Amino acid sequence: MKYLKNIYLLFFFPLQLFGASGEGLDHAPHLDGSILTIFWIIPFVGILLSIAIFPLVAPHFWHKNFGKISMFWAISLLIPLLLNKYIGFSITLYEVLHVGLLEYIPFIILLLALFTISGGVSLKGSLVGKPITNLLILLIGTLLASWMGTTGAAMLLIRPLLRANKDRKYKVHTIVFFIFLVANVGGSLTPLGDPPLFLGFLKGVSFFWTTSAMFLPMLMVVCYLTILYFLIDSYLYKKEDISAIENIDNADMEKLSLEGSFNLLLLVGVIGSVLLSGFWRPEIYFSIFHVHVELQNLTRDILLLLLSYISWIRTPQHIRETNEYTWFPIVEVAKLFAGIFITIIPAIAILKAGDKGALSVVIQSVSNESEPINFMYFWLTGILSSFLDNAPTYLVFFNTAGGDPMLLMTDYYNTLLAISAGAVFMGANTYIGNAPNFMVKSISESAGIEMPSFFGYLVKYSIPILFPIFFIISIVFF
Repeated sequence: MKYLKNIYLLFFFPLQLFGASGEGLDHAPHLDGSILTIFWIIPFVGILLSIAIFPLVAPHFWHKNFGKISMFWAISLLIPLLLNKYIGFSITLYEVLHVGLLEYIPFIILLLALFTISGGVSLKGSLVGKPITNLLILLIGTLLASWMGTTGAAMLLIRPLLRANKDRKYKVHTIVFFIFLVANVGGSLTPLGDPPLFLGFLKGVSFFWTTSAMFLPMLMVVCYLTILYFLIDSYLYKKEDISAIENIDNADMEKLSLEGSFNLLLLVGVIGSVLLSGFWRPEIYFSIFHVHVELQNLTRDILLLLLSYISWIRTPQHIRETNEYTWFPIVEVAKLFAGIFITIIPAIAILKAGDKGALSVVIQSVSNESEPINFMYFWLTGILSSFLDNAPTYLVFFNTAGGDPMLLMTDYYNTLLAISAGAVFMGANTYIGNAPNFMVKSISESAGIEMPSFFGYLVKYSIPILFPIFFIISIVFF
C-alpha cells in the first residue's frame, strides 16, 4: 500500500500542488529528527569537505566537476530518504520543496541580483598605493559591503586596489586586509551584506535588527583592523622606493570616474525590494504541497530578477569586460548551494530534535541547563564558518538556538548576535570561509601577486591578527 501511495503522489502530485489558502502547516509531513542517526549528516559533511579540500588539492578537477560532485552528495541523501520506510516520498518531497522554495531560490536570486548589478559598475582612473589611499579604498569597500554585498563590493574595488599598488613591492598584506574588511566584516549590517544574514532574514529576522545589533561589534573590529593596517602599511611603505612612487604620482594620471553609475540606482531598488518583503504583510500566499509561498516574498524575487535584467541589457558590454565579468562565479555558487541546501536537511531536523537528536552533544556544548552559552555560540559558529561555509553554519546554529526568530531577537538577543557575528566575522579566517575570499585571491594571483597558501594565510595572518581581536569581541559582547 505504501508503494501504491507513492505512485499516486508521483503521478497526481501536479493536480494537488496548489492547496487552499486556509491550509495550514500543521499537517505537513515534517522530517522527525529524533529518528535519524548521525550517519544521515554524512552527505552534508561530505559536500562541505569537498568544497574545502578539492579546490586546494585538485583545482583543475574541481573546476570541471564541482556541479557533479554537488549532485552526487545530494543524490546520496535523497535516495536513502526515499527508500526509508519511515520517511519515503511525501516527507522527502515536502522537505526539498520547503528548503528550495523558501530558502534556496530566494538566496540565489539575491546573489544573482547583487552580482549582476555590481558587475555593471566600474571604477576607472589612476590611483597610487600610498597608505592613506589604500586605507580609503578599504574603508569605502567596508561601507559598501553591507549594501551591495561582500561579493559586489569586493568585485567593484579589488581591481582598482590592484592597479593602485602595481608598483608597490609590499602589497600582499593589503590584499589580505581587503579580504578581512571588504569581503567579510563589512557585510555585517544588513541581510544584503553576507549570505548568512540573508538566510536569517528569510527565517524571520528583522532587516534592521541586524543593523542595530551588529553595529557596535562591527565598529570595534573595523577600528582595530584599519588602525593596524595603516600602521603596517605605513611601515612597509617607508621601505619602498618612494621616489619612484612619487614620480608616478606627479605624472599624467587618468581622472577618477565611475562607469555604469545608473546601476547604483538599481542597488537602491534591491534594498527597497528586500525591505518590501520585510514590512509588507498582505497575508496572501499559495501552497505547493503544504509549503506556503507568501506574496511579499514572491514579489521581492520577481523585482530582483527584473532589476538584474535591466542591469544586464542597459549596461554597456565594455564595462563588464573591464570588470572581467563572467557568469561562472554565480553558476558555481548556485550548483554548490543546491547540494548544500539539500544535504543540510537532516542536520537541521536532528538539531530541531534537541536532546532527543543524534547531535545532542552540540546542544549541550552551547547551553548550560537550558541557558545558552553565547561565548561558545560565537566561537563554534565562527570556527566552523572558517573551514566549512558560513551560510550553512549559520543555519545549523540558528536552529540549534531554537530557530524562533522572535524569541532570538528579544529574549535571546545575545545568542543571535553571537551566531551572526561568528558567521560573518570568522568567514575571514580562511580562503574558504566566504565566497569572495577565494575570488579575491584568484584575481590577485592573476595580477601577478604571490598570495600565501591556505595554511600560510591562516598561520601568518588570521591567527596572529584576527583571533586576538575576536577574543576581545567575545569578552566584551558575549
